[in-house]
Amino acid sequence: MIQRKLRMGMVGGGRGAFIGGVHRMAAQLDGKIELVAGCFSSNPETSRLSGQDLFLEPTRVYHSYEEMAQREAALPVGERIDFVTVVVRNDLHFAVVKAFLKAGIHVVCEKPLAFSSEEGKEMERLVKASGLIFALTHNYTGYPMVKEARAMVKAGKLGKILKIVAEYPQGYAITALKEQADGAISNWRMDPAISGVSNCIGDIGSHAENLVRYITGLELEEIAADLNTFIPGRPLDDDGSILCRYHGGARGVIYASQISTGDENNLNIRVYGTEASLEWHQEHPNELIVKFAEQPRQIWRRGNSYNGAEATRFTRLPFGHPEAFIEAFANLYLAVADAIIDSLNGNYPRPEGYDFPTVDDGIAGLAFIEGAVASSRANAAWTKIHG
Repeated sequence: MIQRKLRMGMVGGGRGAFIGGVHRMAAQLDGKIELVAGCFSSNPETSRLSGQDLFLEPTRVYHSYEEMAQREAALPVGERIDFVTVVVRNDLHFAVVKAFLKAGIHVVCEKPLAFSSEEGKEMERLVKASGLIFALTHNYTGYPMVKEARAMVKAGKLGKILKIVAEYPQGYAITALKEQADGAISNWRMDPAISGVSNCIGDIGSHAENLVRYITGLELEEIAADLNTFIPGRPLDDDGSILCRYHGGARGVIYASQISTGDENNLNIRVYGTEASLEWHQEHPNELIVKFAEQPRQIWRRGNSYNGAEATRFTRLPFGHPEAFIEAFANLYLAVADAIIDSLNGNYPRPEGYDFPTVDDGIAGLAFIEGAVASSRANAAWTKIHG
């Protein structure tokens, strides 16, 4: 039995990177993980300074991810990193993940899984051939009340699922209408060579799709998508509306937008069944609304004794003390830590499995993104999804 913290490495997420800091805080929240190594930038000096900011041993701060994978793998098991978190740009996911899988190191990777479905399928092959643990950070699945919603659906409390509406409106990009007279690409997510075939749907629409998949367990059959670019000069979408048909007969709508003026991070989902429906809003994450045809609606709140086992397992604070974004990320790391500890102790996998998104979720996400782009280019034609 191991009697120590898990050792974490990080690629990307250096000075000035928002998401790297989120991952570091979340991973260390429960005291099971410590950051010990990293290559925080493709610029060696930025990587060095980032390691200095984080008080890391200088010999464990690397100039390249290739060097990091090779040198960490050469260390004894009790000293090397147990896993690496990959928070680089989309176009680098595949190469970085591949390097660490080949080095025998478990991986936590930011979404999307890869730059394209072709890369994603190769990554899936590598993950499954390696036998290593791989987690994809669709962090919204980490919220306790999202887990409560999933448990309700699995228990049949909603009856047969008929309709799902998932929305992810943001409004931050609308300011570019005034600022971008020259039509320049304002960030890397708008560059097809870095981001891939989609900006808005790839960045936030994929979260809405994954939330539907996680809560309901339904798989997409086909979609009809209308993607738009409202900011002049941008080569990728900043808005999209998608009709969805799911295997088994359920229907859905997924809407994602970065030009929805006044919205901040308004991810929400409504799931309608024959017996009841539920509703959850990311900006009010500690509440789950449950609605009935002939009864008063209920508001379930996180941290109460009536919460189910899944929500309770991933709840840290008593009711009345809100938990949110960092804790949702931390719940993914908590589940990953359980899997890695089991692996180190020779007890992997558990019969009940582990509650974090996997490479399979990443493959489904890429199929959704590319299917939406293909459908929109064909004037919103119905397009089969092959995940």
